[in-house]
Amino acid sequence: MVLSIASSKNFSEEKAHKFYITLECMLEFEKEEEKEKVLALMRRFSSATRYAYKRLLEGVAEKDIEKAIQEKHKLNARYVKNAVLIAKQVLKSCIRRGQNPKKLVFGSRELFEKLKKKHLTGKRREKLRQRWEERRYYYLYSRGEKSKNGNLNLRFVNMNNQWSLRINLGNGEYVWAEVVRNAKRHKDKWIDFTWRLLEAEKSGEWFAYNVRLKVRNGKFYAQVSWEEKTVQPVITKAYGVMGIDINAYPFHLALAYVSTDGNLEKFERIDLREMEGKTKNQREHIAWHIARQVVERALENGKAIVVEDLQKVPKGRRGDGLAKLRRKLHKWAYRSVLEKIEVYARRLGIQLIKVNPAYTSIIGKLKYSPMLGIDKDVAGAYVIARRGLGFEEKLPKNYRELLKDKEFLAYAIAKVDEQINKLKSELKKETNEYKKNALRERVKRLRKYLELLLSYTRDSGKSEPATQEPVTPTPATPRKMERVRGPTHVRQKSWRVLSVALAVLLATPCLEWCRDHSPLKRVLISGDWARVAGKGSPSLPGQGTAASNCSFIHFG
Repeated sequence: MVLSIASSKNFSEEKAHKFYITLECMLEFEKEEEKEKVLALMRRFSSATRYAYKRLLEGVAEKDIEKAIQEKHKLNARYVKNAVLIAKQVLKSCIRRGQNPKKLVFGSRELFEKLKKKHLTGKRREKLRQRWEERRYYYLYSRGEKSKNGNLNLRFVNMNNQWSLRINLGNGEYVWAEVVRNAKRHKDKWIDFTWRLLEAEKSGEWFAYNVRLKVRNGKFYAQVSWEEKTVQPVITKAYGVMGIDINAYPFHLALAYVSTDGNLEKFERIDLREMEGKTKNQREHIAWHIARQVVERALENGKAIVVEDLQKVPKGRRGDGLAKLRRKLHKWAYRSVLEKIEVYARRLGIQLIKVNPAYTSIIGKLKYSPMLGIDKDVAGAYVIARRGLGFEEKLPKNYRELLKDKEFLAYAIAKVDEQINKLKSELKKETNEYKKNALRERVKRLRKYLELLLSYTRDSGKSEPATQEPVTPTPATPRKMERVRGPTHVRQKSWRVLSVALAVLLATPCLEWCRDHSPLKRVLISGDWARVAGKGSPSLPGQGTAASNCSFIHFG
């Protein structure tokens, strides 16, 4: 597991109801001895953080940890509390990600492993060691306090029209470092920050700002974070919404403008291929530009914004034979773009709604793509927008009838089994190991689809068990028992089954890469699935061996 204290993002600011702006500036010291004093302080603070982390793993109480740190590392009370705070946040972050906290490496595991191998020598190795030591040993953090003029230990002060950072060494001594940062444009947030500091000095109404110091390539940097003033939403979903769907292939944003009654008004796309092949900083800059475009379009159309509440998106794994796709997915900055859209929307008073992303793409491509003649990405954005307005997506009548059609399900099962056998034949002939891995992955996915169809066929016609119904509270059972699998679960499984079965109708390779869903319009309107299937199907049920052998389908 890799975690760098110096590069970890907003440890103390991770609160769902607060939003922070973070800026960075460079620091310059007048005397070399002052720089050495600050480096010594940073080493003690970093050591205190690692010490606190280990004691937390051992279950030691926070008060006991703070007392031990003060005795061992000679830091003032506020630095001690901040060190424990960071250690707690790191531990929570590990647990939340499902990683082993005992295997954490402060600094960078990647750099640490490279140093262990000793494959570099001379200047290159020395530079690598310097990078690792800077990230592990040189870090200092001070949490802001409104009652202490913004920040007691690390405070920005204006002296003769020059900003400086006053660093409290913890022993009654202070060091002053000159702040080197010029506003890059007239809307630069650094102007807002310094103006607020000057106003606070005049009025005495201070605001809290957090400061973290770090060393990079031998230079000192300070990162300052403060809570952003939020604007009450003026544009809400009462005026309609704009749904946003981010797609990795092709790499673009799909925008769907939807009225309050749930009807699609218009749609458009924003190309994201500009982000490909760029450095991390370049991608960040482009992401801000794209986010601003999106929010400005929402503002022009008077629409609230609806996005998916994405937590984690699978990006493949090494050895799956899909190296090119993995590279694209690893550069897919979906979360970065959505976070920036949220920031801009909040600043301009536009309501941003996050919805459950489950089955939005499936519903879009099966229901609205053929019905409205739009591609599956726009259809997905349309479903997201409707979900933000509170609409529930029901299965169309002919789709419901289709799921009751045993002949249709038998045909779908036979076709999936046919694809599995075809891929297994290709796998035997293939000699390239990477291509073999790709074929194995496709077979694995098809087997899951086959099991889904078979389980649905077995369960069709069966009623829900009585224990799954709500139980009326009694003195013996005062708490109401909820459904284990209610209508929502059944509806979601139906959409999944339809996704696989209708992909078979379209003769889609591996049931995944089809973008043209217009043939499904016939199925939606008339329920005529046999005619659609006849286009790319060698044999319909009853015309060949596929249906007759469906009861002998195997997985081996």
